[in-house]
Amino acid sequence: MALQGPEELGEQVEEPEDLDDQDASSISPAEEITLPPGPGGDEEPEEALLLPWDRFSAWLHCICVVGFDLELGQAVEVRKTSICYLSFPDSNSGCLGDTQFCFRFRQGSNRKSSLGCFLETTDRDAPPCLKREQGHYYGYVYFRQVRDKSLKRGYFQKSLVLISKLPYVTFFHSLLKIMAPEYFEKQEPCLEAACNDIDRWPTPHPGRILTLPIMGVVIKVRIPTCYDKPGTSQLVQSAQSDSQVSIVLPTIHEVDLFRCFYPVFFHIQMLWELVLLGEALVVMAPSPAESSDTVLALVSCISPLRYCSDFRPYFTIHDSEFKEYTTRTQAPPSVILGVTNPFFAKTLQHWPHIIRIGDMKQAGEMAKQMKVKKLKNLKTLDSKPGVYTAYKPYLNKDEEIIKQLQKGVQQKRPSAAQNAILRRYFLELTQSFIIPLERYVASLMPLQKSISPWKSPPQLRPFIQQDFMKTLEKAGPQLTSRLKGDWIGLYRNFLKSPNFDGWFRNRRREMTQKLEALHLEALCEEDLQERVQKHSEVETVDLVLKLKDKLSQAEKEQLPVRPGTVAKLRAHIEAVILALPEDLQGILHKPSTP
Repeated sequence: MALQGPEELGEQVEEPEDLDDQDASSISPAEEITLPPGPGGDEEPEEALLLPWDRFSAWLHCICVVGFDLELGQAVEVRKTSICYLSFPDSNSGCLGDTQFCFRFRQGSNRKSSLGCFLETTDRDAPPCLKREQGHYYGYVYFRQVRDKSLKRGYFQKSLVLISKLPYVTFFHSLLKIMAPEYFEKQEPCLEAACNDIDRWPTPHPGRILTLPIMGVVIKVRIPTCYDKPGTSQLVQSAQSDSQVSIVLPTIHEVDLFRCFYPVFFHIQMLWELVLLGEALVVMAPSPAESSDTVLALVSCISPLRYCSDFRPYFTIHDSEFKEYTTRTQAPPSVILGVTNPFFAKTLQHWPHIIRIGDMKQAGEMAKQMKVKKLKNLKTLDSKPGVYTAYKPYLNKDEEIIKQLQKGVQQKRPSAAQNAILRRYFLELTQSFIIPLERYVASLMPLQKSISPWKSPPQLRPFIQQDFMKTLEKAGPQLTSRLKGDWIGLYRNFLKSPNFDGWFRNRRREMTQKLEALHLEALCEEDLQERVQKHSEVETVDLVLKLKDKLSQAEKEQLPVRPGTVAKLRAHIEAVILALPEDLQGILHKPSTP
């Protein structure tokens, strides 16, 4: 069953591309529930134009309920999709009780959002790691398995799944902890109520403290912005007047790094390098919860850099990309996979980097045995936990952070403190690495004095790898990091990676927009009336049309101009139009057709 606004019903969950027909054969026919439109509630000014269910769609694509049928296998009351397989544990572990995890899958190519302008604002102000996914959806799962003698299989097995483009892992897991137990007890009516509650929420807006009521509970959160200082947590404080607030979430997306990396914390620096370079990496875990948490921890360890390759927190043999990712005819792709099925130990043993983790509850004993092992040792299904790779790190091992974390374990330092130490370590390591790149890219920006209001904005100079490498001798990471090693080799490899490509594309776009903004500001400082007097009507009309294009670009791309610039340009355009004959004024005042 998929729940969504009336205009979306009929589309339901988007199928991943290239869905294997075999995956879909065990799925029951769709059952649709049409929900009544909910009231809008209190509105922010820019949200006044939102239609019913737009707010719901800003947070979620849909809600699915996946049941397990003994004859059919997993059955989802929605369209044919491999979501059903990703919503159930695919491992030998019992998973009795309640389990939470997440997965990620490709979006169909024909899916378009009707919320463009509102979600663009969310993306513009969000840090790289919290921008909406362009080509993928996240599935957040709450799976329940309990003994039930009345059922043929002897167990009740069902998952409630939230599908969203937002990578707010902690937030959606917290939301499911409220929704799922209620649903399992009261069934569909409470999901309808939950959807109506979500449709009253404001759209996700970075920087604002949001109060979100859901099924009688009130959640208070703050979505971070790209302007927040990296490493600082803008905690939402619960005031005494907030008597209705039930839950205050300190983070919407951060996983517990220390808990996830504890089984392999002797190798955290090597794993950071593997993620930074976009290497093919598989995590073999006993359960989907441990698999998805570990993959998400790996992806976040290079923050504030965005991980730009594919990653699947939980991957099964039924996934539509299974053949693509397990073929031996070519090198493994740049992807991080989280798996639980023992079958993968054989299927993926040709992969260059494999992490096997045991039950995280027993991490204390495991940490002592986790050594780097050659891949040839990964032959049996009961291989010991460890990191299997032939990779030799570029940087020397940082013994200090290992000792600090070990000391914390011995002294029973709170997990939150250990997590903060490890997060700060990764942040400082990534910043030391990225600062020389930032400094070099900033030097590619043309001088401001080269910007002329009557010429096109100047172009950025090209990124030349050899020139960048020369800067490292005097202004490299040694200025901010105590680590020694082959930094040059690490950079050389990084410049070939998807992470560099994604980072540089983003920086180039930001700098190009900055040049456009400076050009616009330079135009606004000109005396346009004086210029118009020296030119013909045809040239003046051409000027007005070009200025209107600049204005449209500034508003559409939300260029980083000084406050008042857009209003000033609009006034300039109006003044120039009024200086023209009335017939031309009428033409130029007509709104342009899209």
